[in-house]
Amino acid sequence: MKLRIVIEGKTYDVEYEPADSSPAAPSAIDRIQSLVLPTPTGPGSAAAPDVDESKIGRSPVAGIVTRVHVEPGQSVQSGDILLVVEAMKMENNLASPAAAKVKLVMVKVGDTVKAGQILIEFE
Repeated sequence: MKLRIVIEGKTYDVEYEPADSSPAAPSAIDRIQSLVLPTPTGPGSAAAPDVDESKIGRSPVAGIVTRVHVEPGQSVQSGDILLVVEAMKMENNLASPAAAKVKLVMVKVGDTVKAGQILIEFE
């Protein structure tokens, strides 16, 4: 499913998969949210004129980094989980928006991040 959200005046198109809505109690895995790192769209969405938004991944939520699954030099495919940010007791799997090579990981486990903060830089 697709969702358009606005965070701090920036518009993001986000794709997500809702958890199974069966009547049975959801397992822990069903409560994990999976988000593709958003790409800003619309007027005024660029953070800075010298930042190439296609080469960075920003956090769509404020939270704490609980897992980092990639390192510099690693190749990733579209949809690969890059890292996990916990926000309001919900784990958010942040996925790669496209096939790319990781140039820089700007956070580590335990770091607190803000919505819109750059987390990953791609080559």
